[in-house]
Amino acid sequence: MKQGIIETLVGLFVLIVAFSFLGFAYNISDFSKTNNGYTVTANFQNIDGIAKGADVKLAGIKIGSVDSLSLEDNTYYAILSLSINEGVNIPKDSSAIVSTSGLLGGKYIRINPGASDDNFADGGKIKFTQSSLNIEDLIGKLMYSITSK
Repeated sequence: MKQGIIETLVGLFVLIVAFSFLGFAYNISDFSKTNNGYTVTANFQNIDGIAKGADVKLAGIKIGSVDSLSLEDNTYYAILSLSINEGVNIPKDSSAIVSTSGLLGGKYIRINPGASDDNFADGGKIKFTQSSLNIEDLIGKLMYSITSK
């Protein structure tokens, strides 16, 4: 009888720890937070490494995330829908760049702010974009230039 009580208490302790970890993970993730901000779109020629939920940063600070990815039918450019947090104003002449966090880090969208007095509103479109650099293509061009001499 005494062993059954100990096993029950240990099982209860394990369940409490498991639910604590789930609650902690839910609280630190962006899943639990609602975004009352606005959405802007940007067209990129190449977005290698960017996925839904990737960070959008301004001056190294996360200001939003990538909401959706789609392909434009005519130009075959990637269309990114960026969800920007409420209270963050981005000038209309800003640019969006696919950047990497370090040499082997993940990719994110970096916003370089412009100098315009007008800011993006909900549904705005970033006109100035720069696609991601493909290291394999750069190495191939380097090898070709070395061997062609």
